[in-house]
Amino acid sequence: MSTVRKQVAKVLQADACSGCGVCTLLDPGLSMELDGSGYLRPVAAGPPREEPGAARAFARVCPGRSVTAQRPAGSTRHPLLGSYFGVWEAWAVDPQMRHRGSSGGALTAIQSWLLATGAVAQVSTAASDPARPTRTVPVRITSKEEALAAAGSRYAPVAVGAIATADPTHALTAKPCEVSAVRALTGGALGGSPVLLSFFCAGTPSQRATEQLVRELGGPAPEEVTELWYRGRGWPGRFTAVFDGGEVSADYDRSWGAALGPATQWRCKLCADGIGESADIAAADSWDSDDRGYPVFDEQDGRSALLARTERGLAIVLAAQEAGVIELRELDPERLARAQPLQTERRRSLAARLWGARLGGRGVPRYRGFGLVRLSLARPRIALRTLRGTLRRIRESPRGGAR
Repeated sequence: MSTVRKQVAKVLQADACSGCGVCTLLDPGLSMELDGSGYLRPVAAGPPREEPGAARAFARVCPGRSVTAQRPAGSTRHPLLGSYFGVWEAWAVDPQMRHRGSSGGALTAIQSWLLATGAVAQVSTAASDPARPTRTVPVRITSKEEALAAAGSRYAPVAVGAIATADPTHALTAKPCEVSAVRALTGGALGGSPVLLSFFCAGTPSQRATEQLVRELGGPAPEEVTELWYRGRGWPGRFTAVFDGGEVSADYDRSWGAALGPATQWRCKLCADGIGESADIAAADSWDSDDRGYPVFDEQDGRSALLARTERGLAIVLAAQEAGVIELRELDPERLARAQPLQTERRRSLAARLWGARLGGRGVPRYRGFGLVRLSLARPRIALRTLRGTLRRIRESPRGGAR
């Protein structure tokens, strides 16, 4: 067995794989396939074909092994939101794009503008599989029309990292784990990688969860669905499956809250970077909050929160505003932190969860520069409770304690 495949096997054994697909760039003899639990995992599709230096690169590239927080010179550091050069509330000026996107269409608008101006030649991203719309596939888009067709969240397994490139004339819009892997693959260079766009990610649900939700809503078998979207076409938008003779749908609380969110994979529950710290630009939902501080999911015109995480990202955001592509309004980072309780609470308790996993004999990724220990120790009682809870779940179910 090759060195890369031995390392891949260790990550799989620890259930630490995020399904990003970047390992297939290091060994093109690997391919990403759905496993029995409905998650994408690397499998041998042919004999090992390691790229030069692949074995050394794997440890720094694979998000199941390590992730390093980016701290660009001159940036501001927020303990829960990471490094940034600017934070705004934003939305696409184009009303169709704003409606179609998951949260105001800001990322879709930026992608379209980068392509239209020739700033990038193509964007690697995710979209519905035309042959089987309940599935999600990585695609390369080259036009505004294709960007619009790919707009909207895809709460399902997809390995955009498998089609990534180090070409700085390209762009990548992908999950934080995929973006961090591509950043690491290019040597961590803040200007020598493709333009990296990401979003706040709560985790990757099993493909089974999508298909089960369609059935629970009264829909047909997966192969009979002709169109499926998770969000967008409103904000937050409804999960909708279309088939010959009708459609079924569910609001965000039921689709994500009750069906998809609980089905996220184990690696996502140990994620230090669900907020796209390795990206040039990261987007999030800019939810309103109720009196308790919890997000309100009432339908309204979409609004993104945008964080420029690098100087290149800052230049892109400001140029897109100047070109009339997006509207910007300054956003207090503390308001954004309050609107994203899942992300902030996960980061505050993650060190304790990692300690519990290690005590339970589970291999976990190594996170550098995130300040996780300090965040957990600031709340020792909660940290101890989290550690014990994680350890208990792992002992009760060693191959998926927190699922």
